[in-house]
Amino acid sequence: MPVNWYAALVLIVLLGAGSVALARHNYTKVSHAVAPIVGQTWHAGLAVDICGTTEPALAATASGSSNGLTTTGSGVLLIAPKTSSEAGNNATLGKFASEYSTLKLTNTSVMYPGGVDYKNGQKCAKGTPDAGQVGVVRARSWTLSTASQKSGSEDKLLGGTYTSKPADLKLRNAQLITVGFGPSAKSLPKVSSATEVALLQAINGTTAPVTTTTTAPTATTTTTAAVSATTTTTKPTATTTTTKPTATTTTTKPAG
Repeated sequence: MPVNWYAALVLIVLLGAGSVALARHNYTKVSHAVAPIVGQTWHAGLAVDICGTTEPALAATASGSSNGLTTTGSGVLLIAPKTSSEAGNNATLGKFASEYSTLKLTNTSVMYPGGVDYKNGQKCAKGTPDAGQVGVVRARSWTLSTASQKSGSEDKLLGGTYTSKPADLKLRNAQLITVGFGPSAKSLPKVSSATEVALLQAINGTTAPVTTTTTAPTATTTTTAAVSATTTTTKPTATTTTTKPTATTTTTKPAG
């Protein structure tokens, strides 16, 4: 009896230890998954500044795209990995650029859609604010503070860190990024306030307020002049009938 009891006790201890080890393994496996994971959705803001000119927000990614890193067209990036190649540490600015056909970005070159393909050490073209100056490819990023996300204020930004390897920049939720080409001594500008507002709206699941213009109907009064009463008086024609008396002649013949 004692032997069986001890054997049962040992078995219970072993099963317990095995359960703990398995639970720890599963917990560690999940906790090590780097966000964003497949099925998760983040939002970020992006601006492109080339030789001192902030370019218009990139056009929206075509609807029905199979890519998980896209843009809405308002400067907002939709970070929603569909495959492992877009998830975790693979969710980079360079990965987004590779999925946006007309944008080129590496750690040493950048080309805004329809623009010049600039490379490190090249001079900015004539007609640009930084014309003739040697430029480099960089990116600068901020993160909207938690307070900003809750209040809807676009003024509270954290960071402003530069990187000389923009393609490797890891995308994060509530992130604001300016990527550009220009003199290294010149600061890259912040993302526009319009993009900040659009990002906040995307994060909070809201949209820009719709402005409705109401025009009060003009009261139109039509006055119709009263028709003048026309009275026609026909004066009766005076008819005078004159009867001429008939002359009567009587002749008396004498008796003969």
